[in-house]
Amino acid sequence: MQLPILSLMERQKTTKTPAVDARKWLNRTVILRGAFRILFLYDVAEALDLPKIAELLGPRGGAMKQSLPRRTPEYVRFEHPPIVEPAAACTLSSGEQAICSIKYYSFAAVVVQMEVPFEADWKTLIERASTWIDASDAEPQARELLRRHLDRLSPSVIRPTPEWLHEEFVVINLQDAETADHRERPTASELLSRHGQEIVQLVRGETAVFSPRLTEDMLQHSLSYYETDLVVIGANSALVYDRSEDALATNQVLEYTKMQLLEFRYYDGLLTKLLSDVYDAMEKSRNVLLSRWALPRQAKHVNTIRLDVMELTERVDNAVKFVSDAYYARVYRTAAARMGLSDYRKLVDEKLRTVGELYDFMVDQFNEARSFVLELGIAFLCLLDVILLLRGK
Repeated sequence: MQLPILSLMERQKTTKTPAVDARKWLNRTVILRGAFRILFLYDVAEALDLPKIAELLGPRGGAMKQSLPRRTPEYVRFEHPPIVEPAAACTLSSGEQAICSIKYYSFAAVVVQMEVPFEADWKTLIERASTWIDASDAEPQARELLRRHLDRLSPSVIRPTPEWLHEEFVVINLQDAETADHRERPTASELLSRHGQEIVQLVRGETAVFSPRLTEDMLQHSLSYYETDLVVIGANSALVYDRSEDALATNQVLEYTKMQLLEFRYYDGLLTKLLSDVYDAMEKSRNVLLSRWALPRQAKHVNTIRLDVMELTERVDNAVKFVSDAYYARVYRTAAARMGLSDYRKLVDEKLRTVGELYDFMVDQFNEARSFVLELGIAFLCLLDVILLLRGK
């Protein structure tokens, strides 16, 4: 049977139809529903006594539910689950009401979460995201809220930090994206192909349109477990398109990664100050021989801090492990790379190695000074013995 030959006009008409349909789909008003989760992370002390916090809070607080779904192995859990305390809702500068909660971790990191629901189109959501990702207006409010709660929990705070180091992160939990005549839940590939530019604007917190190269770079690191979920991670925010229960698990991984960054920033600052003090002490001991006798005490102090930092970093690293779960391990590695966690970890490791070398050097300096004094004493005794011997003759 001979197939009919289409004219050039008919071929053009046939090939243009899908493009027209695609443009019609893009022009439809898409209603997005979900919530902004604005996280303020603080390093408040050396450690927190979680059993004591649970005792002080009573029924108001409880350990976080250990739930990593998607058939995650049972041993992929927090070693010491953080305690979650609901807080009173607060009114933000925008006039919106935020649902607040506070999460306490054993290694003295505390997270204040403000949850603001949304229902908007892409343009409105991008504008709102650009204000929340730079949530400097809400940070003093979160800090004051945490200070009031910590005042009531002071017996559980071990060696509080005078100045709180803090980090901010925004998770855009997108639960539904639908149009008036399109009720099916769009897949991850559909969202990326039709709204990739908008997703990058959301995650970057900017309203301007980005170059295709930057958009492609951001989206090529996106993650999906099922075809109907999507995670796109940036340095200060992330888009999580998923059902509520699974989204909470992904949020927890992102929060934990940002919290590691906060802790390593603290250790980096602590080791920088320690190294500066050690260099000053060594400069003094180089000029005066007797000052070297103080080196053992200084070296012991240096080594104590070094061991404390090593212990604390190990506690942070071992708080939860994702190596046995392929998906959450990928989420963690991608988030760590985007947030710059590996860079801070390298800085801390290098400074720990430098502190260890300086400790050995200070001990060697003391041993040299001690050997010199002993040799000088022996030489003096030998000289005295010779003088006495000559006088005896």
